[in-house]
Amino acid sequence: MASKSWSSCVALTSAAVLTLVAGVAAPAADAKPPAGGTTAKALVFIPNPVQSSGDESLTDQKDSATAVPRGDYYEVTLTDLDGSGYLRGTWANVRSATGTPAYTTNGTYFYNRHDDQFEQVMAYFWGTQAQKYLQSLGFGRDLPPVNAESQDYKVDQYGLDNAFSRDDHDTITLGKGGVDDAEDGEVIVHETGHAVHDAQVPGFGSTLEAGSIGEAFGDYFAVTVGDWVAKQYGVPVKEPLACVADWDSVSYTSIVPHCLRRLDAGKHYPADVVGEVHADGEIWSQALFQIRTALGPAVADRIIIDAQFGFAPGTSFAAAAQQTVATARALYGASQAAVVQKAFADRGIL
Repeated sequence: MASKSWSSCVALTSAAVLTLVAGVAAPAADAKPPAGGTTAKALVFIPNPVQSSGDESLTDQKDSATAVPRGDYYEVTLTDLDGSGYLRGTWANVRSATGTPAYTTNGTYFYNRHDDQFEQVMAYFWGTQAQKYLQSLGFGRDLPPVNAESQDYKVDQYGLDNAFSRDDHDTITLGKGGVDDAEDGEVIVHETGHAVHDAQVPGFGSTLEAGSIGEAFGDYFAVTVGDWVAKQYGVPVKEPLACVADWDSVSYTSIVPHCLRRLDAGKHYPADVVGEVHADGEIWSQALFQIRTALGPAVADRIIIDAQFGFAPGTSFAAAAQQTVATARALYGASQAAVVQKAFADRGIL
């Protein structure tokens, strides 16, 4: 992450939340997986409880279930499961995690945030949704596929309040401490954004500017996927869309709104370059957010993501911006390319 570095969705009623189990026992050795269990119902945050409630006073309270309003758990459908009863599927795989692995024989994964399994469900749901968003844009259809595999997630086994993606192991690790990283959908999708870059350009991020682009895209991808999922499930976004990881960051920020970073920080190149990838990434991410605002999410994200296939591992801001303008022209024409050009010019990149 950083170095700190409808379908019939309903918010739970009070009675429904009170029925959430406190945990699940490991299946018996002779337990058989449910037949045809490729979908299941689950409870998640969309993308996180600060976003959906608008309450900046929420705090972790040592993983307390009552620290988050009951109405901010949303029932969703997990898709593409392998039928084993575990959180393994076509696009996401909870490879290892703290606590008993989430398992179902009745097609439901209903947990609250006090349960270790809740974060496992979050990782599976958001990892799968990230890939489904890419496919909704045409990647794997009329555009090349992007990271079209079962992405591995390790949940809560890293003892620091940090998350990271490792291309050499093709694994995303989500840490714990404060608000556990896998409780915030934007943290999960940010790290999945790194896996997207790694799949498109092996070794991407070998220079300061390329690394900054990587962090920026992770932040941007987290916001655009989170917004897409929220709209699918009719979840209101009550906090600034440009604010990244509102829930995760309550543990280490004091400024309201709580944001790990922003997509509208107002930074310019090269005046605001400080030599740190997360900070410098706010220059690039604001250009992406401006393109999205002007062209709409679907058009903008087809351009932004398709352009990345043409990035060099150590690309500069200017070279990556030029590639993005060229991609806009090739996909949509001169007027859209001009919008993209202006966004990067406004940040001082072109």
